[in-house]
Amino acid sequence: MAKSKNSDRICSFCGRQIPEDQFLIAGLSGLICGDCVRAIEGIMQNVEAENQKKAIASLKVNLLKPHEIKARLDEYIIGQDEAKKVISVAVYNHYKRVLQATSEEDKEVEIEKSNILMIGETGTGKTLIARTIAKLLDVPFCIADATVFTEAGYVGEDVESILTRLLQAADYDVAKAERGIVFIDEIDKIARKGADNPSITRDVSGEGVQQSLLKLLEGSIVNVPPQGGRKHPEQEFIHVNTQNILFIASGAFNNLDRIISERMNTNAIGYNKKNHSLDKSNMLQYVSVQDVKQFGLIPELCGRFPVITSLNPLDADALKQILTKPKNALVKQYIKLFKMDKIDLTFSEGALDYIVNKAVELKLGARGLRSIIEKIMTDAMYDFPSLNKKKIEVTEEYAREHFEKSIFSFLDKKN
Repeated sequence: MAKSKNSDRICSFCGRQIPEDQFLIAGLSGLICGDCVRAIEGIMQNVEAENQKKAIASLKVNLLKPHEIKARLDEYIIGQDEAKKVISVAVYNHYKRVLQATSEEDKEVEIEKSNILMIGETGTGKTLIARTIAKLLDVPFCIADATVFTEAGYVGEDVESILTRLLQAADYDVAKAERGIVFIDEIDKIARKGADNPSITRDVSGEGVQQSLLKLLEGSIVNVPPQGGRKHPEQEFIHVNTQNILFIASGAFNNLDRIISERMNTNAIGYNKKNHSLDKSNMLQYVSVQDVKQFGLIPELCGRFPVITSLNPLDADALKQILTKPKNALVKQYIKLFKMDKIDLTFSEGALDYIVNKAVELKLGARGLRSIIEKIMTDAMYDFPSLNKKKIEVTEEYAREHFEKSIFSFLDKKN
């Protein structure tokens, strides 16, 4: 930008003579006056607005009402009614906000997005809920593990690589990716060391990653390396606006229940100082932003997750239902696999109870059911397709024998 002393102060765009007291922008092909710069800026803003309208118009989201979302989740996820209700409302409001018109009337009230934080033990269905939501709405979905990220400039992955995975899920359709869902798992593992006390040394995989996530979560234009990994100066970037991307984070938050108990002044028999009865077996249901902050998430990050919900620990009855009831129940999957070989597979009640009890004993949650049943069924899946058998029943004795056999076989190999 320069103030010319020459007499021929003529704008190359509008052709007007510009007075000496006004600034001009000098370019390779001539001079541009301030009025033309403002006009060009207005044109660009209109073009951006039109592109946004086209992107929203082309967006196809199978938006269901909260009751419908929860009903569909019930087909795949057993229990967790309160969590499913909270998430159904948050997801519905988010995509209602995304699909709103872009008229000036709608801009008078800006609706902020509600990212979701799910807290619960391993195997309680956090990932399954997020994946099922994305499938129901037919939007791009990706999972990122927070433990692999480090602050920019250190060994590890940049947080922007999360969006690379989302772009891949959207077949590099940027407009589609900008309306997707990102699931960040193990977010509790990047808690600030020392919780409320600032770290003495640089916390590049904890607080540093939390700081880096803020830009993504709040809604901004992010330069994303198309192939993921670290950025470098010569690399071309894809510009992704995160304003309408829904972020769902989850974590087990081990020992968070102690922080909640201390805040609520819970005594040994489950009453607080106001004599309110509390369920000591599931203190996570009383979680608040204050507890998450004390655990080690920085206040700014907590503010980016206005919706916080907890998932209940699964008891034996819930695990048995998970094993048999949902559309994608494990028992149904194995029955279908054997049916492809024209084998009628059944599980006795004793076998199902044995599998469930093992999952409870090993504290593996619903995720552990698959590993247990896989160990039990490996020999059957190997042998029976080659044998002339039409019916197979997995009994409790069979389940115990083959599970223990797989465990002892593993220990023998290890030793």
